[in-house]
Amino acid sequence: MSHSTVPRSRAEAKRKTARGRTTPAPGGVTGPEGKRPSGRLSLKVRFRRDRLLLLMTLPAVVLVLLFNYIPILGNVVAFQDYDPYISDNGVVSMLNSPFVGMENFQRIFDDSAFWNAVQNTLILFFLQLVLFFPIPILLALLINSVVRPRIRAFSQAILYLPHFFSWVLVIAVFQQLFGGAGIFSQLLRQHGYDGLDFMTDPNTFPLLITAQSVWKDAGWGIIVFLAALASVPPDLYEAAAMDGAGRWRRMWHVTLPALRPVIALLLVLRVGDALTVGFEQILLQRDMVGPGAAEVLDTFVWWNGVRNQDFGYAAAAGLVKGVVSLGLVLAANKVAHLMGEQGVYKK
Repeated sequence: MSHSTVPRSRAEAKRKTARGRTTPAPGGVTGPEGKRPSGRLSLKVRFRRDRLLLLMTLPAVVLVLLFNYIPILGNVVAFQDYDPYISDNGVVSMLNSPFVGMENFQRIFDDSAFWNAVQNTLILFFLQLVLFFPIPILLALLINSVVRPRIRAFSQAILYLPHFFSWVLVIAVFQQLFGGAGIFSQLLRQHGYDGLDFMTDPNTFPLLITAQSVWKDAGWGIIVFLAALASVPPDLYEAAAMDGAGRWRRMWHVTLPALRPVIALLLVLRVGDALTVGFEQILLQRDMVGPGAAEVLDTFVWWNGVRNQDFGYAAAAGLVKGVVSLGLVLAANKVAHLMGEQGVYKK
């Protein structure tokens, strides 16, 4: 009996040793089958597993590096009296342009036109945040409540269509409606009233810009919210209905909580984009109302850099805008974390 149990015990011990054999992981930490002690796969294993996906994303990464990150090096122009005519090579021009330190930034902060552009930018941002941001949410809720699929698809197509119009066409449509010779002004004159020209009125220009943005892009903005609503399980609506909740109660306690993470994320991104309120849209209408009412930071940078050839001054204004926008993103994301939402990135 003793002779038969000993080999069996040795065989079992060998099998247990083979099952518990470990392989070295990166950094000298070992784990079974190339895993770390925490259960996560090693970097080498993950790279081998996802190599095809990484290869697919490589062109997008290269494009982002070329057009978003490498141009950041050009911000050195903000600290120079940049002269592009020194050489045909822009890099050589930057290396040979005289360094002026913080002189361009001092000029910016002493320029009343810069602060006027900041004021106009903030006014447009708050108007678009209050009037434009909630509209895609309301439209998504409205379309989601439509039962018939054909009516829902037709409504989405009608709302999406203006997004594909150019700003030239959008402004032309508004000119035909609200201009001095537009339809509404002609109707008022036919009934004995004075005509109205909203297109050249500096006082109504912020509302005009907001109305154009709503008409053009509100329908396109509902795509994200409709996708979030599609992920809500129907069982939640059925359970709420069985508990006696009406349509408004279901929307308040089921639909809106499902949209809250998406709303928080888009709100953070919108706050970070606060200083960009539509370059092409405003530039096309700048001369109609004058720079006092229509000058924003983007047009200010374009006018001083491209038109006036003051590249260092314009680069300094653009750098200030970028730093402030980054600070707004971080602050808004911190507020989202305090509210229990993920925001742009996790804690």
